[in-house]
Amino acid sequence: MVMIRPRDLRASGPLSPDLAAILPVMLTAHLPAGYLLGRALSGRRPRAELLFPAILGAVIPDIDMLFFHLVDQGSFHHHLYPAHWPLFWVGLCLPLIVSASLAGWTLLRDATLAFFLGILVHLGLDSIASPVYWLMPLAEGRVELVEVPARYRHWIFSFLLHWTFLLEIAIWLLAGWLFFRPRPRRRIFAT
Repeated sequence: MVMIRPRDLRASGPLSPDLAAILPVMLTAHLPAGYLLGRALSGRRPRAELLFPAILGAVIPDIDMLFFHLVDQGSFHHHLYPAHWPLFWVGLCLPLIVSASLAGWTLLRDATLAFFLGILVHLGLDSIASPVYWLMPLAEGRVELVEVPARYRHWIFSFLLHWTFLLEIAIWLLAGWLFFRPRPRRRIFAT
């Protein structure tokens, strides 16, 4: 685990070697991970009111990529934006979960909780090989379990050919199996 200050992640441009060395390894697995979470929360039968918020929560932190590319021209690692700060999402989701619970709105409470858990799945996956600032804005320390070295000319190959990419493949395979597996038919009449 490496601790670094956010100001150390400034880069000279969107493709600078410094930035390329720390781009996120979870390139595609957020969506299927959200699906797996939604299925786990739903029990035996998939429930759309839990499945869709879990999937949305698992991908929504990367909304900051729009700002990263269109406004900031990649001058800062996109995990420095509030959309990748867990405490930002706690501040948004916790009041809604508590209010919905107090009002007896179980559907809204459950959907918001699924959304929030999806966000935590996203940030947990990012923490494997990319910096996540779990206590921002209160503390600047980052959590990154594995550092992927920039070994190839284009950063994408460094991630695709690193062992951590096998985790993404496993998530996709499990989600695909769960999605496409044959479901038992219900019997209307007992024989």
